[in-house]
Amino acid sequence: MNTKKYCAVLVGLGLVTLSACGSGSDGSSGSGSDKTVTLVSHDSWAVSKSVLKDFEKQSGYTVKVLKDGDAGQAVNKAILTKDNPQGDVFFGVDNTLLSRALDNGLFQSYDAKGSATVKPAYRVDQTKHRVTPIDTGDICVNYDKAWFSKHRLTPPTSFADLVKPEYKNLLVTENAATSSPGLGFLLGSAAQFGDDSWQSYWKKLKANGVKVVDGWEQAYDQEFSGSAGGKKAGGDRPLVVSYASSPPAEVIYGDPKPTTAPTGVSYGTCFRQTEYAGLLSNAKNTKGGKAFIDFLLTKEFQEDMPLNMFVYPVVEGATVPAEFTKYGPQAKDPETMAPTKIAADRDQWVKSWTSLVLK
Repeated sequence: MNTKKYCAVLVGLGLVTLSACGSGSDGSSGSGSDKTVTLVSHDSWAVSKSVLKDFEKQSGYTVKVLKDGDAGQAVNKAILTKDNPQGDVFFGVDNTLLSRALDNGLFQSYDAKGSATVKPAYRVDQTKHRVTPIDTGDICVNYDKAWFSKHRLTPPTSFADLVKPEYKNLLVTENAATSSPGLGFLLGSAAQFGDDSWQSYWKKLKANGVKVVDGWEQAYDQEFSGSAGGKKAGGDRPLVVSYASSPPAEVIYGDPKPTTAPTGVSYGTCFRQTEYAGLLSNAKNTKGGKAFIDFLLTKEFQEDMPLNMFVYPVVEGATVPAEFTKYGPQAKDPETMAPTKIAADRDQWVKSWTSLVLK
């Protein structure tokens, strides 16, 4: 879920330095020995230092991290380098891009220890075990509460609301061709309106002034008026495609910490996202890679994840912070789409969307 997603928020709030959002501590991107495990991921990968140290101490492996941009960019680069991969494990391919990764032979089979604890709703590829579900979240439109209160306007609650005249020039979204949340929002609209009507919906959305930017960081932390970063950057769009877990981030990392979330979620616009990890084909350290994937399913990592990547755990019994339940609960009835449907139609939909919206 790059989601996800919140390194830009933390930088905007002055809580971390840019170097903390980069690669491993020594800047290395490759496995130097059989005691080094290299993780390739999108920019939103994050884990508490103490939790990662526990894995390194218990396993004897040193973890190095290579971040490769937005999830879409990272997946595409991993496919291009699959014969000589940059690392051992890839984390962050989601259900919108999964078929592309599998069809291109990005991963080798591995049935991770702890996979039986993954909730059945998130399990995929059960015959070959090429990927392991790690987290889930909902891609949804977020709104700036203060802006809507000031303008005495009720926030939108559905996809259909977004094309109404009162919301003209208010929404910013990400490019569906380059961004995971942008693609998720496109798939959500396709699930909502069907094969025959989603294009006419986007024509109306374009006519209603939707703004498209390359990725989540620009949309949320620069264009969106409701985020801490957006306020500093002078963002003027009170609606943004982000995540249901964005409001908790604004509360948890607010300075001063607000008593209520300054942003809200339009739950009728949500699309359920699941992120996976896999052992890269031709990985140099397969043993270490398997151990690291096992670690991603431990309760320690799963419960550490929410406050680092602002996603929900997928294993049974893992708890989430109280702020998630209060400020960013999961959507009760999000749009979903079968993996086979995504695989069959995604590329053509993105091509059509690009022609409709960007040209």
